[in-house]
Amino acid sequence: MKASEAEILIVPGYTNSGPDHWQTRWQGKLATARRVEQAEWSKPVREDWTERLRQEIDAAVKPVVLVAHSLGVATAVHAVTPENAGKIAGAFFVAPPDVANPSIRPKHLMTFGPYPRDPLPFPSLIVASRNDHFGTYDHAGDIANAWGSLLVDAGLSGHINAESGHGPWPEGTMVFAQFLSRLKPPG
Repeated sequence: MKASEAEILIVPGYTNSGPDHWQTRWQGKLATARRVEQAEWSKPVREDWTERLRQEIDAAVKPVVLVAHSLGVATAVHAVTPENAGKIAGAFFVAPPDVANPSIRPKHLMTFGPYPRDPLPFPSLIVASRNDHFGTYDHAGDIANAWGSLLVDAGLSGHINAESGHGPWPEGTMVFAQFLSRLKPPG
């Protein structure tokens, strides 16, 4: 699948993705990409965030490819329903937080847990770091196994955001391009 054949939904996490974040950069370069805007970025409410994403999926006229980072991953997996799953061609998940970990801060991120454990009904890929303070690599491997996702080891990359040096993130661009090229329209 080519980017022009899909609606690429950028699903940021807690506090949104700033101007130097790779999600913002990708959104600016991919003509069919749009950000899923949330009413409240600093006090996320699971039901509100997932409903907003469901609205964007429902509004799509092309196959949807989800590009989610951090709490956006939790939002995305909770937003999938039997009714909208057929519109989703694939999901590219980066740095999934361990939302069931009682040590996670801020605490209200736990309201997005636990993750569903059923296999996802579309292809998915998880890029995870070995030193992400929001979720361990083992946790990412566990949910990848449950969801049937391909797990990509990002090494010692922190939370894979602008603060960890992943603004342009050329390696991520290459992994995403390869993932996208293997997707087929749903149905």
